[in-house]
Amino acid sequence: MDIQTVTEELNQMTEERDWDQFHSPENLAKSIVIEGAELLECFQWDSNYDLEQVKAELADVLSYCLMLCDKLNLDPAQIVHDKLQATLKKYPVEKAKGKNTKYTDL
Repeated sequence: MDIQTVTEELNQMTEERDWDQFHSPENLAKSIVIEGAELLECFQWDSNYDLEQVKAELADVLSYCLMLCDKLNLDPAQIVHDKLQATLKKYPVEKAKGKNTKYTDL
């Protein structure tokens, strides 16, 4: 299954339930953060986590990200690719390999 198909399914679900009225870019961004916190909660106390719960929370985060991309007419694959290209320039292998230093401090 590809991103476009999943986005179409999310749009269909939203349309059938008349939820688009609640899906402003601001509300979708808030939902990403809220669901991200729920994902983080899966790892809160130790490294023992429930993979099914992690998958469910990660799916929520990704769903809201895809909905926000769609709302803003952004191609998720393209914006990730563009960011990757910028990151590759900021963190050249010869300076960054094996380090977690911010690019301004390399």
